Amino acid sequence: MRIIIIGQGNVACNLEAAFRRNNVFVEMVSSYENLDTIPQNADAYIYAVRDSALEEVISKVHTPPRALHIHNSGTVPISVFGEDKPHCGILYPFQTLSKEHILEDFSIVPVFIEARGIDDVSALYTLALTITPHIYEASQEDRERLHVAGVFANNFSNLMYTIAKDILSDTHIPFSALLPLIDETAAKVHSLTPKEAQTGPAKRHDKAVMEHHEALLKKNEYREIYKLLSSLIEDED
Repeated sequence: MRIIIIGQGNVACNLEAAFRRNNVFVEMVSSYENLDTIPQNADAYIYAVRDSALEEVISKVHTPPRALHIHNSGTVPISVFGEDKPHCGILYPFQTLSKEHILEDFSIVPVFIEARGIDDVSALYTLALTITPHIYEASQEDRERLHVAGVFANNFSNLMYTIAKDILSDTHIPFSALLPLIDETAAKVHSLTPKEAQTGPAKRHDKAVMEHHEALLKKNEYREIYKLLSSLIEDED
């Protein structure tokens, strides 16, 4: 099988590495090159570009109709592929990916797939199986919900790390002191529900501690975030 990955960003670099480790022939091309010159003899074309560029990039790629065209977005519908690309689908890897930190083991990553027809679902499943056994069919609506959930679980959590680092910036305590806490918090939800794993002053309804924390926060934005998140935790009980 020959695969061409269009894009050279975070997702593209990690997919390329995963396929190569499993002896799948992959060629990467930039989404800014002359896309009319892309080889015509690949079995699959993977569009690993930002959502806002997908439609434009897809429209510039012309291949024989037998080829399978795939994008990796969690939010862009399959209809982005035109009638000139009858075989198409979505392979959405649900993981935070960075080209500066290539995943050494892609087989732990769940991927969510969708395709127009049963034959394309089968082809997409077979392709995905070369890099991970964790493959799930997911509708557009389910994939969109998953994407939003991922923003809360990953992007917003990472922002909390940034805020925590900032809070410690004028102390002698390094951010690394928080890493065991971060690791244990993540580890607990492998065996407990998030609600069961919740701890802290808001969980205990300790108003005195929460008010003291708010007074320590120098930025209004941080105080507002603290109040809102604490109220949500309190409301869970």
